[in-house]
Amino acid sequence: MRVISRSTLRKYWEEHPTTSKPGLLLWYERITKNDFAGLNELRQIFPSADEVGNFVVFNIAGNNYRLITYIDWAAQLVFIRAVLTHAEYDKETWKNDDWYQSS
Repeated sequence: MRVISRSTLRKYWEEHPTTSKPGLLLWYERITKNDFAGLNELRQIFPSADEVGNFVVFNIAGNNYRLITYIDWAAQLVFIRAVLTHAEYDKETWKNDDWYQSS
């Protein structure tokens, strides 16, 4: 799969290098080395991935971070919408993203 855009991940791990970088790099490596037809296949590599609205949410670094993505399965594209701490995720402001409920 192709990730749009890695720079979003890089920016986040530069702000939180010790805690987020290893987990985000591992996620990036695994997602880009695979193709997935859908959530069931994705969960073979990422068992904790959850579909929430139009997004797929990944737990990163021992559940300390949440990676919010939109996946176009047919095009094999993963769009990074947000990287959040667990506390930021719980506020649910990320659900205000236009992509969250769009068709």
